[in-house]
Amino acid sequence: MAPAGEPAPAAVRTAENLNERIADFVCRASMEITPADEKRLPELAALLPKAAIYIAHPPNTTFSHVVKTALAAQRAGFTAVPHIVARRINYPHMLRTALAELRTGGVEQLLLVAGDGARVAGEFANTLDVLNSGILEESGIARVDVAGYPEGQKSVGATLLWDALKAKQAYAARTGITMHIVTQFGLNGKAVAAWESGLALRNIILPVRVGIAGPTPLPKLIHFAMLCGIGASLRTVMHNLSAAAGITELAISPDRHVMHLMDLPATTQVVAPHFFAFGGALETARWIQQVGLGKFTVDLSAQRFTVSG
Repeated sequence: MAPAGEPAPAAVRTAENLNERIADFVCRASMEITPADEKRLPELAALLPKAAIYIAHPPNTTFSHVVKTALAAQRAGFTAVPHIVARRINYPHMLRTALAELRTGGVEQLLLVAGDGARVAGEFANTLDVLNSGILEESGIARVDVAGYPEGQKSVGATLLWDALKAKQAYAARTGITMHIVTQFGLNGKAVAAWESGLALRNIILPVRVGIAGPTPLPKLIHFAMLCGIGASLRTVMHNLSAAAGITELAISPDRHVMHLMDLPATTQVVAPHFFAFGGALETARWIQQVGLGKFTVDLSAQRFTVSG
């Protein structure tokens, strides 16, 4: 069997030697929910005990609701990771108060993003403004995750994205705070490998959690891809919807995305998948659980696998 993260040679790559690697990889998954999923936490805990659960901050939700849901997730036994959206923080005291409440409740991690809105609510226009404020170090937060964009970002150029990642890595080195990259979900199964070569070129060595859409109907997946500005792979899907399911490079189902990640070299910085539920938290959690238990069948010719349990 090839080492974890290293593809087996084509001549001996079989479903059997992939099963263990796939199950082990998916067992390390984190999942993203919204505050609307708070009522589902008991069911999610039964499916994914002790998993890392990220709590998104949708535009129609208050920051206090995100904090409340994160505390509930932490009490339910998860590692809660609330989103901190820089552009929606009205003033530094608001952030300090929220972080103090989170730390009192045992939350030690967060995901820091800038936010897509054109309007800036306070003095934080981007994630670097928050990092440079010193508030996170003062709070005692142990780990700060930041966003990565293997397929680009609709409102920010590639050079700025790379420069921002280098600055964030420098912040982590300077402060001693642990940092991971959590990528936006994508539809191009080969994009992560190309993007990771860019990380190596720039000596960005942060561990990576790769964003993957959970089991989602294609029309709904396209809707969220449009909202997130996924890019070239979305245009490929829209160009020929009838053929999309047959294009193996397109990761329009979670199994296809995972299969592409199994082709990354042993030196990969990818440590785990990060699943976006898109309103289907229980369905996504069940899929993760079943794959982690090895209840799936690999089809090498189609570059996919099917959950059987």
